[in-house]
Amino acid sequence: RRELRRAAGHMDGSSIILDAGSGFGQYTHFMSRIRRGWKIKGIDLKEEQTEDCNRFFTKIGRGDRISFETADLTSFVEKDTYDLILCVDVMEHIEDDEQVFRNFAASTKAGGLLIISTPSDQGGSDVHDDEDQSFIEEHVRDGYNIKEIEDKITRAGYARADVRYSYGTPGKLSWKISMKYPIILLNTSKLFYIILPFYYLIAYPFAFILNLIDLNSRHKTGTGLIVRAVKNGS
Repeated sequence: RRELRRAAGHMDGSSIILDAGSGFGQYTHFMSRIRRGWKIKGIDLKEEQTEDCNRFFTKIGRGDRISFETADLTSFVEKDTYDLILCVDVMEHIEDDEQVFRNFAASTKAGGLLIISTPSDQGGSDVHDDEDQSFIEEHVRDGYNIKEIEDKITRAGYARADVRYSYGTPGKLSWKISMKYPIILLNTSKLFYIILPFYYLIAYPFAFILNLIDLNSRHKTGTGLIVRAVKNGS
């Protein structure tokens, strides 16, 4: 969200945005409130989610400038269309990542931005040794190192990529409390669905405070990466 606000300072009110892997539309909703004139398209593989999002944004009166489409990022290209492409927690699920980066570059206007959040190779998928496997089965890689993702993005057609770590020690602990342990327990027994609300009543305040500390700290390493890339031609 901080990167999006930063990007908004360099964009006009008529910019066109792509939420690549939009999920439940939470980031589209956030962006739609930054600038009233932005036109935003969200794409996702899951048709039921894109349909739900279209209904929701129409219901709240933003359907004239916000739309969702079912599409695969490995084949989705709209040449020189977008001023900003946002991709949050998606690339770790896609095997052919370089094709997606090329599609992003082709779809970004000259001088446009790409913002990515993805796990790092410092344990972002909770993998620390060669023999470890991610507890999240949908992950096809165990996180990126900074040079790897910089090289892939610049090869795709972006002039430069600035990459920094997110989720330092406080953020990593918060993620375990709020995400990892509940997922593991749910995979163990569906009975945990009954316990989950009570778990979060206790766990959420601690996770919230840890996240605040994490967001206001600089990290020499971390389990996540924030990528900000600029398209050639700026």
